[in-house]
Amino acid sequence: MLEMFRLGGFGMIPTFLFGVLAVATSVRYARSPDPRSMSLMIALGSLTLASGALGFVLGMIKSLSAVQEVGPDMRWIWLIGTAESLHNIALALALIAMMALAASVGALRSSRLPVPG
Repeated sequence: MLEMFRLGGFGMIPTFLFGVLAVATSVRYARSPDPRSMSLMIALGSLTLASGALGFVLGMIKSLSAVQEVGPDMRWIWLIGTAESLHNIALALALIAMMALAASVGALRSSRLPVPG
């Protein structure tokens, strides 16, 4: 896991922070379903995905910018940078999957609650 963070670069930090908040919000929703939590959950999930995508794009910019600094025999090195940049997307997707799982539990519990009225 630490190697994944090292390879992914700076973009891993906000992706991880937003993702942990999204998972925590969805776990809270799973424990006690409250429709008011849904908008925060959706916003944090979106922010997690956006942050992972931004980390990927910034990593690709850095990788592709470095191609001009190496010799012709090393022009393929950008592929290594692509693999490293994909760690941002992988982290975002893993955290969103955990969030969706907890949110599904909350939705199931919510559907079983008696309707007030």
